[in-house]
Amino acid sequence: MKADIHDETSVAAALFGANGAVNAVSLYVERGRVTFDAVHIEAAAGVARLARASGVERLIHVSGIGADPASSSPYIAARGRGEIAVRQEFPSPILIRPAVMFGPNDVFLTTLARLLRILPVYPMFGRGETKLQPVYVEDVAEGIARVLSGARGSVASYEFAGARVYTYKELVRTIADRIGARPRLVPLPFALWRILALGAEFLPGSPLTRNQVALLQRDNVPSVDCPGLSSLDIAPTQIETLVSAIMDRS
Repeated sequence: MKADIHDETSVAAALFGANGAVNAVSLYVERGRVTFDAVHIEAAAGVARLARASGVERLIHVSGIGADPASSSPYIAARGRGEIAVRQEFPSPILIRPAVMFGPNDVFLTTLARLLRILPVYPMFGRGETKLQPVYVEDVAEGIARVLSGARGSVASYEFAGARVYTYKELVRTIADRIGARPRLVPLPFALWRILALGAEFLPGSPLTRNQVALLQRDNVPSVDCPGLSSLDIAPTQIETLVSAIMDRS
């Protein structure tokens, strides 16, 4: 069923008769009236309100690790405020915060591997010291399905991450080794990345955004106090085992 998240009538129709709902709508680049606040706060609150009105028993709101209403990044702050708005509109929603996700034709791993194949010199974000714990999108989907089914009772929030913590430099080297590439890794200041991202946002598909740069300036790893995939009996997929398959499919 097709629905416009900004149109309450179509959202209500999509929710009619459902006993569970998952809101995974997100936005990286603002265009006119389609803003971070409009999608991550107002629309998310609307879905939660309509889900409650429709008698939905279990609402899952997909956010992201690091969502923070006090962040200086408009994107990160909107994700944090969106979590608050959803909690105000729906009794006991379940928040799921994935780490950076990877999968076939994604904008993270696929793009990274393609660039490593063709560039003799690869520019890194900063000095490559940001910590990441990338998670396979199918593992996140399986985790959401198990939470939606109520297989493990009721938990207020989960943080889904992959099998291993990497620094950005370690991740780049791991992927390069896996595909047989040997580029020279060169640090590039985040200030310059923000300038490049500003221009890239106007290209088709927005291959890089300022908000993605902001996310890569802070560690993207789960809290030790928050349940993750292992609490749902899911063993995270190793990124190394999927690099070749993802590149072949892409």
